[in-house]
Amino acid sequence: MVKLNKIYTRTGDDGTTGLAAGPRRLKSDLRVEAYGTIDEANSFIGLARQYTAEFETLDAMLMRIQNDLFDLGADLSTPDTGETLAYEPLRIIAAQVTRLETEIDSLNADLDPLRSFVLPGGSGAAATLHIARTVVRRAERQMVELARIDGETVSPQALEYVNRLSDFLFVAARWTNGKGQSDVLWVPGKNR
Repeated sequence: MVKLNKIYTRTGDDGTTGLAAGPRRLKSDLRVEAYGTIDEANSFIGLARQYTAEFETLDAMLMRIQNDLFDLGADLSTPDTGETLAYEPLRIIAAQVTRLETEIDSLNADLDPLRSFVLPGGSGAAATLHIARTVVRRAERQMVELARIDGETVSPQALEYVNRLSDFLFVAARWTNGKGQSDVLWVPGKNR
Protein backbone atom coordinates (compact mmCIF):
# COMPACT_ATOMS: atom_id res chain seq x y z
CA MET A 1 0.00 0.00 0.00
CA VAL A 2 1.19 3.50 -0.78
CA LYS A 3 1.76 5.83 2.15
CA LEU A 4 2.50 9.49 1.46
CA ASN A 5 3.35 11.52 4.54
CA LYS A 6 5.19 14.29 2.77
CA ILE A 7 4.35 15.46 -0.73
CA TYR A 8 7.60 17.21 -1.57
CA THR A 9 10.97 15.52 -1.12
CA ARG A 10 13.28 17.88 -3.03
CA THR A 11 14.93 14.83 -4.64
CA GLY A 12 13.60 15.86 -8.05
CA ASP A 13 15.01 19.36 -7.92
CA ASP A 14 17.91 18.19 -10.08
CA GLY A 15 15.56 17.14 -12.90
CA THR A 16 15.47 13.46 -12.03
CA THR A 17 12.85 11.14 -10.61
CA GLY A 18 13.01 7.72 -9.06
CA LEU A 19 11.54 4.67 -10.73
CA ALA A 20 9.59 2.25 -8.52
CA ALA A 21 12.58 -0.06 -8.11
CA GLY A 22 14.81 2.86 -7.12
CA PRO A 23 16.98 3.91 -10.07
CA ARG A 24 16.81 7.59 -10.97
CA ARG A 25 16.06 8.82 -14.47
CA LEU A 26 15.84 12.24 -16.04
CA LYS A 27 12.30 13.59 -15.99
CA SER A 28 12.61 13.85 -19.77
CA ASP A 29 13.45 10.13 -20.08
CA LEU A 30 11.13 8.32 -22.49
CA ARG A 31 9.95 5.90 -19.79
CA VAL A 32 9.02 8.80 -17.53
CA GLU A 33 7.33 10.51 -20.50
CA ALA A 34 5.29 7.35 -21.17
CA TYR A 35 3.95 6.91 -17.65
CA GLY A 36 3.47 10.68 -17.37
CA THR A 37 1.34 10.56 -20.50
CA ILE A 38 -0.68 7.71 -18.98
CA ASP A 39 -1.26 9.97 -15.96
CA GLU A 40 -2.39 12.75 -18.31
CA ALA A 41 -4.86 10.38 -19.99
CA ASN A 42 -6.15 9.34 -16.58
CA SER A 43 -6.77 12.99 -15.72
CA PHE A 44 -8.77 13.51 -18.91
CA ILE A 45 -10.82 10.41 -18.12
CA GLY A 46 -11.46 11.94 -14.70
CA LEU A 47 -12.66 15.09 -16.45
CA ALA A 48 -14.85 13.04 -18.80
CA ARG A 49 -16.45 11.40 -15.77
CA GLN A 50 -17.84 14.80 -14.80
CA TYR A 51 -20.10 14.33 -17.84
CA THR A 52 -20.83 10.60 -17.51
CA ALA A 53 -22.56 10.36 -14.12
CA GLU A 54 -25.90 9.90 -15.91
CA PHE A 55 -24.44 6.85 -17.69
CA GLU A 56 -23.91 4.65 -14.63
CA THR A 57 -22.60 1.61 -16.51
CA LEU A 58 -20.11 3.65 -18.55
CA ASP A 59 -19.04 5.67 -15.52
CA ALA A 60 -18.26 2.43 -13.66
CA MET A 61 -16.21 1.25 -16.65
CA LEU A 62 -14.27 4.53 -16.65
CA MET A 63 -13.61 4.27 -12.92
CA ARG A 64 -12.15 0.77 -13.42
CA ILE A 65 -10.01 2.11 -16.25
CA GLN A 66 -8.70 4.92 -14.04
CA ASN A 67 -7.57 2.31 -11.53
CA ASP A 68 -6.03 0.21 -14.33
CA LEU A 69 -4.07 3.25 -15.49
CA PHE A 70 -2.41 3.46 -12.08
CA ASP A 71 -1.53 -0.23 -12.54
CA LEU A 72 -0.10 0.63 -15.95
CA GLY A 73 1.92 3.49 -14.48
CA ALA A 74 3.31 1.09 -11.87
CA ASP A 75 4.12 -1.41 -14.63
CA LEU A 76 5.97 1.21 -16.67
CA SER A 77 7.81 2.62 -13.67
CA THR A 78 9.18 -0.83 -12.79
CA PRO A 79 11.05 -1.96 -15.90
CA ASP A 80 11.89 -5.65 -16.09
CA THR A 81 15.67 -5.62 -15.83
CA GLY A 82 15.97 -9.32 -15.05
CA GLU A 83 17.04 -8.51 -11.50
CA THR A 84 15.21 -10.06 -8.57
CA LEU A 85 13.18 -7.50 -6.64
CA ALA A 86 12.12 -7.70 -3.00
CA TYR A 87 8.49 -7.58 -4.19
CA GLU A 88 6.46 -8.74 -7.15
CA PRO A 89 6.03 -5.75 -9.46
CA LEU A 90 2.51 -4.82 -10.51
CA ARG A 91 1.91 -5.64 -14.17
CA ILE A 92 -1.01 -5.29 -16.55
CA ILE A 93 -2.44 -8.77 -17.11
CA ALA A 94 -4.38 -10.35 -19.95
CA ALA A 95 -7.65 -10.28 -17.96
CA GLN A 96 -7.56 -6.48 -17.93
CA VAL A 97 -7.23 -6.44 -21.73
CA THR A 98 -10.04 -8.99 -22.08
CA ARG A 99 -12.32 -6.93 -19.83
CA LEU A 100 -11.75 -3.89 -22.06
CA GLU A 101 -12.60 -5.94 -25.14
CA THR A 102 -15.83 -7.16 -23.52
CA GLU A 103 -16.77 -3.60 -22.58
CA ILE A 104 -15.99 -2.33 -26.09
CA ASP A 105 -18.25 -5.02 -27.55
CA SER A 106 -21.01 -4.18 -25.08
CA LEU A 107 -21.02 -0.47 -25.95
CA ASN A 108 -20.47 -1.04 -29.66
CA ALA A 109 -23.54 -3.32 -29.84
CA ASP A 110 -25.69 -0.19 -29.38
CA LEU A 111 -24.04 1.70 -32.26
CA ASP A 112 -24.77 1.71 -35.98
CA PRO A 113 -21.75 0.93 -38.17
CA LEU A 114 -19.77 3.98 -39.26
CA ARG A 115 -20.00 5.29 -42.81
CA SER A 116 -17.39 8.03 -42.31
CA PHE A 117 -14.74 9.09 -39.83
CA VAL A 118 -16.05 10.84 -36.73
CA LEU A 119 -14.89 14.36 -35.89
CA PRO A 120 -13.95 14.66 -32.20
CA GLY A 121 -16.84 16.40 -30.53
CA GLY A 122 -20.54 16.28 -29.98
CA SER A 123 -21.39 16.18 -26.29
CA GLY A 124 -19.07 17.33 -23.52
CA ALA A 125 -18.52 13.70 -22.54
CA ALA A 126 -17.69 12.68 -26.10
CA ALA A 127 -15.31 15.58 -26.68
CA THR A 128 -13.42 14.85 -23.47
CA LEU A 129 -13.28 11.11 -24.18
CA HIS A 130 -11.82 11.92 -27.62
CA ILE A 131 -9.11 14.02 -25.94
CA ALA A 132 -8.35 11.11 -23.59
CA ARG A 133 -8.22 8.80 -26.64
CA THR A 134 -5.62 10.95 -28.40
CA VAL A 135 -3.52 11.18 -25.23
CA VAL A 136 -3.64 7.37 -24.91
CA ARG A 137 -2.50 7.08 -28.54
CA ARG A 138 0.45 9.35 -27.71
CA ALA A 139 1.31 7.15 -24.72
CA GLU A 140 1.12 4.10 -26.98
CA ARG A 141 3.56 5.68 -29.45
CA GLN A 142 5.94 6.46 -26.59
CA MET A 143 5.68 2.92 -25.22
CA VAL A 144 6.35 1.40 -28.65
CA GLU A 145 9.38 3.64 -29.07
CA LEU A 146 10.59 2.76 -25.56
CA ALA A 147 10.26 -0.97 -26.26
CA ARG A 148 12.55 -0.59 -29.28
CA ILE A 149 15.44 0.79 -27.20
CA ASP A 150 18.13 -1.72 -26.27
CA GLY A 151 17.93 -2.54 -22.57
CA GLU A 152 14.36 -1.24 -22.18
CA THR A 153 11.28 -3.41 -21.80
CA VAL A 154 7.56 -2.82 -22.05
CA SER A 155 5.28 -5.76 -21.39
CA PRO A 156 3.17 -7.02 -24.30
CA GLN A 157 0.05 -6.82 -22.11
CA ALA A 158 0.75 -3.14 -21.38
CA LEU A 159 0.94 -2.44 -25.11
CA GLU A 160 -2.24 -4.44 -25.76
CA TYR A 161 -4.01 -2.56 -22.97
CA VAL A 162 -3.26 0.93 -24.34
CA ASN A 163 -4.20 -0.15 -27.84
CA ARG A 164 -7.58 -1.47 -26.63
CA LEU A 165 -8.06 1.54 -24.37
CA SER A 166 -7.95 3.97 -27.28
CA ASP A 167 -10.54 1.80 -29.05
CA PHE A 168 -12.67 1.76 -25.90
CA LEU A 169 -12.52 5.55 -25.59
CA PHE A 170 -13.52 5.98 -29.23
CA VAL A 171 -16.53 3.69 -28.83
CA ALA A 172 -17.43 5.29 -25.48
CA ALA A 173 -17.32 8.76 -27.07
CA ARG A 174 -19.71 7.61 -29.79
CA TRP A 175 -21.93 5.91 -27.22
CA THR A 176 -22.25 9.14 -25.19
CA ASN A 177 -23.21 10.96 -28.39
CA GLY A 178 -26.72 9.55 -28.30
CA LYS A 179 -25.39 6.09 -29.13
CA GLY A 180 -23.79 7.52 -32.26
CA GLN A 181 -26.83 9.48 -33.43
CA SER A 182 -25.19 12.83 -32.54
CA ASP A 183 -21.76 11.98 -33.96
CA VAL A 184 -20.27 14.70 -36.14
CA LEU A 185 -19.11 12.98 -39.29
CA TRP A 186 -16.21 14.02 -41.48
CA VAL A 187 -17.28 15.18 -44.92
CA PRO A 188 -14.23 14.87 -47.20
CA GLY A 189 -13.49 18.09 -49.07
CA LYS A 190 -16.52 19.87 -47.58
CA ASN A 191 -14.83 23.27 -47.33
CA ARG A 192 -12.90 23.37 -50.59
